[in-house]
Amino acid sequence: MEHSRGRMAVLVAGHAVDDLYQGAVPALVPFLVLERGYGYLAVAGITVAATLLSSVVQPLFGWLTDRRPMPWLVPLGMTLAGVGVGLAGLSDSYVLTWLAIALSGLGVAAYHPEAARLARRVARDSHVGMSWFSVGGNVGFALGPVLVTPVLAFGGLAWSPLLAVPALVGGACTTVALRGVHSAGSAAGVRAGTDDWGQFSRLTVVIIARSVVTFGLGTFLALWVTSRVGGGPAAGAAALVVLFGAGAASTLLGGVLAGRFGRVRVLRVSYAVAIPAVAGVALVPGPAVYVMVALTAVSLYVPFSLHVTLGQDYLPNRLGTAGGVTLGLAVSVGGLGSPVVGAVAGATNLQWGLLSLVLMPVVAWVAARGLRSPRCELEPR
Repeated sequence: MEHSRGRMAVLVAGHAVDDLYQGAVPALVPFLVLERGYGYLAVAGITVAATLLSSVVQPLFGWLTDRRPMPWLVPLGMTLAGVGVGLAGLSDSYVLTWLAIALSGLGVAAYHPEAARLARRVARDSHVGMSWFSVGGNVGFALGPVLVTPVLAFGGLAWSPLLAVPALVGGACTTVALRGVHSAGSAAGVRAGTDDWGQFSRLTVVIIARSVVTFGLGTFLALWVTSRVGGGPAAGAAALVVLFGAGAASTLLGGVLAGRFGRVRVLRVSYAVAIPAVAGVALVPGPAVYVMVALTAVSLYVPFSLHVTLGQDYLPNRLGTAGGVTLGLAVSVGGLGSPVVGAVAGATNLQWGLLSLVLMPVVAWVAARGLRSPRCELEPR
């Protein structure tokens, strides 16, 4: 038991380091606007860079890890995620900056399928255990702005290589800690059965819709809050910390609620709450916008770890593919919606751009209403 806890601690910490670099990209945006004068569409293009390769490659990594365990992808993916962000500030060329962020997205794609398989195995089917793994990623996401803002505020984009240090250290430590660990073809305790592609496809729609909202807010929330309440980049960074920090805490809450009420019911209620919450971010004036950001975070992140375990239970024979989609592809594809938000904002204003996001929790709620609990609804241990 202690051995399993130690391994889970390594996976949770590693997930935090890896996803720190997903949270770092939105925090880079105000500095790219300030130093290089990027417009809305250019900013949205940076978000696409962080997600495009991840979206395309993630199913391939999932398929490969279903055929053969590749635990070395966990530290390698983490390292690439950090190196890409670290290189992003070194060139004034938009193309080179885009490619550096794309390298980071590739690292994220390599990391998630195998890490999710290992975590499910170590968690022994526990909703709460997998919630801790997901919490690690969301804590890392929340820490992205905390790392990026002071470093770049002090040294500018030229100091971006310092942002790669956590990945280099984390990759080395993970390599040592997971030495000799092999991920089995299916997670320990997961009951092999028939893959339910219909339910998995519906779940994927839910995740994509949620992802459009989180990436849209991650890209434009800092700019919106800065203009709404003043205070410069610090006010925008604070909004991102609220979004990702409250989200991290809510991820763990999702595992607890799932054990009491069931995963599908928790998903439906969460996305129903998200509809007015997202609208409130765009409409509520003044500092009260932070309250709506927190409510949005709760409604969007309570279901986060439940997506992963539901996906694995819908595809019990393809855990790598399920993890690659639920933690990677479906999440990353949502980033492709950011240019649409940017285009709406450019044609009207940023408030209307954010209001366009309200449609997505509606889609998620409608899709979630058609979900069924897997044949074996697992209880937390």
